[in-house]
Amino acid sequence: MKDGPNIPLSTGCRDTPVLRERGQREVFCGLTGIIWLHRKMQDAFFLVVGSRTCAHLLQSAAGVMIFAEPRFGTAILEEKDLAGLADAHEELDREVARLLSRRPDIRQLFLVGSCPSEVIKLDLARAAERLTRVHAPQVRVVNFSGSGIETTFTQGEDACLAAQVPIMGDTDARELVVVGALPDVVEDQAKALLNDLGIDKVSFFPSRTADALPEIGPNTVFALTQPFLGDTHAALTRRGARHISAPFPFGEVGTTQWLAAVAAEFGVDQDLFDRVTAAPRARAQKAIAAHRETLAGKSVFFFPDSQLEVPLARFLVNECGMDALEIGTPYLHKALCGPDLDLIPQGPIISEGQDVDKQLDRALSANPDLTVCGLGLANPLEAQNLRTKWAIELVFTPVHFYEQAGDLAGLFSRPLRRSEMLHFEAAE
Repeated sequence: MKDGPNIPLSTGCRDTPVLRERGQREVFCGLTGIIWLHRKMQDAFFLVVGSRTCAHLLQSAAGVMIFAEPRFGTAILEEKDLAGLADAHEELDREVARLLSRRPDIRQLFLVGSCPSEVIKLDLARAAERLTRVHAPQVRVVNFSGSGIETTFTQGEDACLAAQVPIMGDTDARELVVVGALPDVVEDQAKALLNDLGIDKVSFFPSRTADALPEIGPNTVFALTQPFLGDTHAALTRRGARHISAPFPFGEVGTTQWLAAVAAEFGVDQDLFDRVTAAPRARAQKAIAAHRETLAGKSVFFFPDSQLEVPLARFLVNECGMDALEIGTPYLHKALCGPDLDLIPQGPIISEGQDVDKQLDRALSANPDLTVCGLGLANPLEAQNLRTKWAIELVFTPVHFYEQAGDLAGLFSRPLRRSEMLHFEAAE
């Protein structure tokens, strides 16, 4: 592309000193990622090797899936397994064989580690290799960790994708890989935009089926759609692929600059870029404007939860006119989030990690108009008259690219509108 929308050279918040906290945290574990991954990967099954607590978590969190047979389950570790009185590998082999005999549609089987399996040092990597030899070529078995001991919940997707990179095929073709799980409708929209720009060699990762797994080589470039894919980014780079750095595609500005960075990589002409993006940009701007009146001038405080905090703060500040007081994130990966930090004016506290008591004190002192936090903190904060938005809802809801920009803004405007309506009714 000759001349595209340029990312400002201002450092914004990229060089702001980071408040790093290491204390009590309030987050879900990585097993939660299975809930959206199993819907995306149509011939995959996720077998958690864990406790009854792990099973209850998945059943509770995925309760909306009860009308269709899910593609996940739990191989429950009993007391005798935890005490070393039984051969857990023999039991796992038996359960896998039974599962595959009952579900012949499975082409990818993920053995998902949990806190209990990691505590007893159950070697699921070796189990995956052994089971692949037994069940190949019909089924490919891969393992990753969904343990929440030292991670936050979106890292389950990162671990799942990173575990697949070593088994990708080799290629010398010039190709774009779009990385990060997107709802099918959003993926189709992104593919249509890229194809209209003349970029035809496009793969998406994770792929919907096992046989569509992208191939990787020195001529592969990849663009991330999620900011929590640090391990996947590193794994793809080790395979020789090159990252296209850009703001994440949230809102009109983020989407335009994400597309502009990809278009520049593939030499797309500026006139073509403008023609392709003009109409969806206008729709996104109009959709956001419907919520900007509610959001403009309001303050927002982010507790660390999903790792989406930095790009979402950029969206709210730049496109919705909000004032970010603190942007807390579990892990700050500047190689991924740097372009979004560049676009956030200096002023907010940037914090990494969490000491929940200290951050609660800061939030109550700041008294923001809107607080983005995990489920466990929402009710206590509401009791303190702070309006909240559940961070996990931002992961489950389609929010990427142009056509979802208004929906994204609406997720933040609705709690404020609801509060205004309740106060109005109380006043009457």
